[in-house]
Amino acid sequence: MLSVLRNRTYRHLFTAQAVALVGTGLATVALSLLAYRIAGDDASAVLGTALAIKMVAYVAVAPVAGALAGRLPRRTLMVAMDLTRACVALALPFVDRVWQVYVLILLLQAASAAFTPTFQATIPDVLPAERDYTDALSMSRLAYDLESLFSPALAALLLSAVSYDWLFAGTAVGFLASAALVVSAVLPKPAPVERTGGGHARAALGARLFRATPRLRALLALDLAVAAAGAIVFVDTVNVVRDHFHRPAGAVSLALGAYGVGSMLTALLLPRVLARVGDRAVMLPAAFALPAVLAAVTAISAAPAGTGTWVALLAAWALVGAGSSAVLTPGGRLIRRSAADADLPAAFAAQFSLSHACWLLTYPLAGWLAAGAGLPVTAVVLGGVALAAATGAAALWPARDPEELEHLHTDLAAGHPHLADAHATAGGAWRHDHHYVIDRHHHTWPRPAGRPHATVG
Repeated sequence: MLSVLRNRTYRHLFTAQAVALVGTGLATVALSLLAYRIAGDDASAVLGTALAIKMVAYVAVAPVAGALAGRLPRRTLMVAMDLTRACVALALPFVDRVWQVYVLILLLQAASAAFTPTFQATIPDVLPAERDYTDALSMSRLAYDLESLFSPALAALLLSAVSYDWLFAGTAVGFLASAALVVSAVLPKPAPVERTGGGHARAALGARLFRATPRLRALLALDLAVAAAGAIVFVDTVNVVRDHFHRPAGAVSLALGAYGVGSMLTALLLPRVLARVGDRAVMLPAAFALPAVLAAVTAISAAPAGTGTWVALLAAWALVGAGSSAVLTPGGRLIRRSAADADLPAAFAAQFSLSHACWLLTYPLAGWLAAGAGLPVTAVVLGGVALAAATGAAALWPARDPEELEHLHTDLAAGHPHLADAHATAGGAWRHDHHYVIDRHHHTWPRPAGRPHATVG
């Protein structure tokens, strides 16, 4: 898996992602403690609202960023967003009102919503081989796990010497280092974007891809299952650690680190597993495991606090991390299979936006339910959401999901370049098969084999 780091461009981009995420991880811990300082027992509700604002920024900005990514230099866009995030991080230590936290989180995450899909769409151009790209997805997952593992450990170390306000300075350093690494990378020229329909049409393209492609609809349901389980970890950890288990601030980092351990170990194993079995065989069982873990969290959080239940909570958080990683890591492979090269920025932007719409639902639920009804009730409700989402994904994703599909064209004239390998049918349509994605020649998904094929234009 580490062999992809021999590619200089990818090495610089991966390192940029890693250092930015370490900084983001420091900010996650610091933001939890900031919310606790400002709101006390209501910290979960404040943090849940702040993270919901983050999701609003992601949902609103990412599709626009996906449309711009094919028109603006990617390096310029990513560096500008890194600099914006660094400035916001430096301002966070000076807030003393809840509304100020909300405004700065909105600015910070709007910049992230523009940066991340652009970064994701660049990697397939840097590593076009399927095996290399799979390894890069696992490496990317590992980078995200640094936010949940190394960053909390670093935060705990720093908190022993300085106040949490200084963690925001570490966040700014991470974003500045990321900007410098992106500047130093030689990015390949992206696939040309067909200039039709304007920016609004490009922004809507990604949503159309997800609506029309069965495996992408399933991916969105899987994202909801992950969001239901992950929201409890990211929103409620600070209160359950401080108020239920009565442990110090450093234990918040330990609990978040347990999530990172589970996620990282899974990401390390996935390239070998995915080389032997398909994405569906990995992602669906992992999604069904998440509601089972949340059922265990219900029992753990309802039991009296003690060493045994504390260890059980850490184990549950690790299992949530493992299941989430097994669902999220192969997601990029599904998107790459389901979009033309020129449409990848729009597809990744849509996935970024739609998946974070799931978190927009689960973050407030995790925060407000925990503050009003307690963690056991929260785990029951979000466990039900995760189970429903996993069941929906299994129904939406066909068990047989080949890349090449036979289909008909009814409105392309004879001699059209796309029909070079097609043959005419008795009804005057043209039939052929190839790697099938939704694009300007294919507007709907063919019916399953053995049933009449839908016509496409």
